Amino acid sequence: MRAVIQRVSSASVTIDGETVASIGTGLLILLGIEDGDGTEDISWLAAKIARMRIFPDDAGLMNLSLPDCSGEAIVVSQFTLHASTKKGNRPSFIRAARPEISEPLYRQFCEALESELGKPVGRGRFAADMKVSLVNEGPVTIVIDTRNRE
Repeated sequence: MRAVIQRVSSASVTIDGETVASIGTGLLILLGIEDGDGTEDISWLAAKIARMRIFPDDAGLMNLSLPDCSGEAIVVSQFTLHASTKKGNRPSFIRAARPEISEPLYRQFCEALESELGKPVGRGRFAADMKVSLVNEGPVTIVIDTRNRE
């Protein structure tokens, strides 16, 4: 499971002209699910993201987590995070989990993050053509892969 987390001052997801999720200060999380990912990856990643201290304190140092600053989150499923670009110029997505595997894991991740944060998270719509807008603050962008835990 791979996540790209971006600290934002605002973010939104629009589908067919309708805004389905919108936040102010918080995290936009792009989530890629790979074959072999499971519930242990979900638990670890949700806790890691919720506790990541990447928001500024009063001194301007990155010492606060999402709950510390009462921030919000949006999670967007993104199979392209598992693109292989080793051969040729057309990416291969063979490592990305098939929808029947990845969609339930995406939902479980959103629920786990909601549990960690104690509040709902915004969501994209699985397999939809989404327009994602954000104002990356800092900019702060961090990539986390559950296969590189140790």
